[in-house]
Amino acid sequence: MDGKEFMKSLLEEVKKAVVGKEDVLELLTIALLSGGHVLIEGIPGVAKTTIAKAFANAIGLKFSRIQLTPDLLPADITGIYYYDQKTGEWTVKYGPIFANVVLADEINRAQPKTQSALLEAMQEKQVTIEGITHRLPEPFMVIATMNPLEHEGVYALPEAQLDRFMLKIEMGFPSKEEEIRLLTRKSRMDFGEVGPVVSREELLDLRKRAMDVTVSEEVIEYIYTLVSRTRADERLLFGASPRAGEHLLYAAKASAFLDGRDYVIPDDVKRVAIPVLSHRVILKAEYELEGLKARDVIEDIVKKTAVPV
Repeated sequence: MDGKEFMKSLLEEVKKAVVGKEDVLELLTIALLSGGHVLIEGIPGVAKTTIAKAFANAIGLKFSRIQLTPDLLPADITGIYYYDQKTGEWTVKYGPIFANVVLADEINRAQPKTQSALLEAMQEKQVTIEGITHRLPEPFMVIATMNPLEHEGVYALPEAQLDRFMLKIEMGFPSKEEEIRLLTRKSRMDFGEVGPVVSREELLDLRKRAMDVTVSEEVIEYIYTLVSRTRADERLLFGASPRAGEHLLYAAKASAFLDGRDYVIPDDVKRVAIPVLSHRVILKAEYELEGLKARDVIEDIVKKTAVPV
């Protein structure tokens, strides 16, 4: 199947368990095909966990969920070595990080030491237990959730960790139509199990083809211009890193592939610019007090940047 067929099949299957949220599922698929991780920010009860589970089931991969709490230790995520009295040998007990899709629920509740346990996994696709390196399964993807309303008992994510998330998705309330449809289906118990629409081998092939999508020099220049303008904007204290440009490139490739094309157009870059860049920049305090948000600045930069023909 091509990218367009894959996206259509995925959406149809996930509909068995989720109402609406097609835009969220498309962004999750873009991150999956481009090897990135996703941070979902939203209030409780908007189906963040449900979407992550349904997404993992639809792509037929191993799923694990980590509930982040202040007393969680790094070893609770990565695993430990223990002495097996039956065999008389030291044996590794793998932690929940050893899955294809890992849901790190309420990531900002964990203390920084525990959050850092995810850094090596997200960047290097490996973890170190007692000085021994273990490779993580391929593909590997972290979907982290965060509640924007809580300010007590939470720990801010360090910039180094935020930069490792390819996309940040902001989930709000559903529309009136979606919520009524949700309540109607709930009253009828009209929800089913989500099954895989693709095998692991097919998924790896889709990822390879997505990254083989052609990008012209003009589009690469356009990506650089968007990223560099975040560094020069007077409203921002810090702009996006070179890794942001890399992630913008990969996400645009995956976007084009899901649209059935083997080449990137500027609209692909525009489509993913806000979720790729908004969490990587820091707004100056005076603009934050005025109610401005980082995504507003990114949106303004995208609008004012000339699009290559």
